[in-house]
Amino acid sequence: MTVVVVTGGTAGVGRATARAFAARGAAVAVLARDPARLEETRAELSGRGARALALSADVAVPAQVEAAVERIENELGPIDVWVNNAMATVFSPVLDIPPEEFERAVRVTFFGTVYGTLAALRRMRGRNRGTIIQVGSALSYRAIPLQAPYCAAKHAVKGFTDSLRSELLHDKVDVHLTMVQLPALNTPQFSWCRSHVERHPRPVGRIFQPEVAAEAIVWAASHRRRELFVGWPTVEAITGQKFIAKLLDRYLAKTAVEGQFLDEPLPGGRPGNLFTPVPGPFGAHGRFDTKARRRSLQLWLNLRRSWIVPTLLGASALLLLLLRHA
Repeated sequence: MTVVVVTGGTAGVGRATARAFAARGAAVAVLARDPARLEETRAELSGRGARALALSADVAVPAQVEAAVERIENELGPIDVWVNNAMATVFSPVLDIPPEEFERAVRVTFFGTVYGTLAALRRMRGRNRGTIIQVGSALSYRAIPLQAPYCAAKHAVKGFTDSLRSELLHDKVDVHLTMVQLPALNTPQFSWCRSHVERHPRPVGRIFQPEVAAEAIVWAASHRRRELFVGWPTVEAITGQKFIAKLLDRYLAKTAVEGQFLDEPLPGGRPGNLFTPVPGPFGAHGRFDTKARRRSLQLWLNLRRSWIVPTLLGASALLLLLLRHA
């Protein structure tokens, strides 16, 4: 039985991913901070017939991650797949972010990924097998205004991952390292993130349901793709950053500030989950179900490109041959 670990596994993309792995018969361990949601997630996965373990751990504290890994391997067995999904963000102009909030967001999103990767790699390296999946974002390539800590952390994750991948290749270690770059998603983060703005935040651009991300992450666990882009908006942002970065700077300056707000005031004193969990009935989905897409044509094509491309080339060659002899 495959043993999978999902950090930040009790809500949003993590919750959807834990469900998707459980549906495929994996034993699933989830790491998060909120005891109530951990138990709720464990019960849900167990109710679906999966062996499930839910452990309280702050991924920004390496000792807690190490302790969780020891317990997972003792109770579920050797870890086959590790998914670094935990994240934190602050919606705010840069100058309004206190240093401790900036540091905390980066510590969770970047250092949490580093600590999770190292804890998993220490076990996988000796066995010379395993997969580590970094849950990234289009913002790993193209930053946007009002989320500087998160964008910086995701850029750092990409740099860390590329560096480590080269080391593993040099040492001939057969642990697969991949990064899944996601679009805007309908998750609870917009209802509990730390914010220093006056209106309620929302995902920018086209929105997808977290199950789209989960499908990509589960696929990446068994296919040795270096990097996986999810959704046309992700492809557009990454491609645009390569060729028209200066133009994107100006475009986002005009559109991405207002584009990240609802016409709804943000209640004063709203609790945020940056330093402590926010209690409540948060699951995989956020409040944008009516706007979120349940499917991605781009992802469908991307996951099947190994046979779609040869089929199209073969069909084109056959058509040219028929036309030549017509």
